[in-house]
Amino acid sequence: MKQTLMQAAVATAALMTAAGASAQMTPEDMIKARQSGYTFMAWNMGKIKAQVVDGAVPFNKDQVAAAANAVAAIANSGMGALYAPGTDKGTGWKETRLKAEFFQEQDEVRKIAMNFIQQANTLQQVAATGDQAAIKTQFGEMGKACKACHDKYRKED
Repeated sequence: MKQTLMQAAVATAALMTAAGASAQMTPEDMIKARQSGYTFMAWNMGKIKAQVVDGAVPFNKDQVAAAANAVAAIANSGMGALYAPGTDKGTGWKETRLKAEFFQEQDEVRKIAMNFIQQANTLQQVAATGDQAAIKTQFGEMGKACKACHDKYRKED
């Protein structure tokens, strides 16, 4: 319970800091920033997947932990501030795929976002143990958290 409250406080502080910085950004810059964050997160998720799920790369607990740390850092960075009204249209590094419904269903978005942050934090904690089977299980939970938002609020290419 204490840890959940602390995580919520940290996420709120990060959001407030990011909100101040994002107030000075154009919608296109907000789109670029979030696209960059998600691309970096996906790259780190790919490193974990290659080592823990696919076995394409030998398992290295330190590399997996570092990748999980990066994922958690991005998840807790306050990226929600980069979703200002109007950022469902426009181009960052590429055309945004955000659906307009994202702005109409804020309670659902908040629920999905909080689960995403929780799963990222849990992945970080589990990766620190070096237990490959437990990491694989939590990686699946993290994937479900990502997919929940993608399925509901991301346009297909």
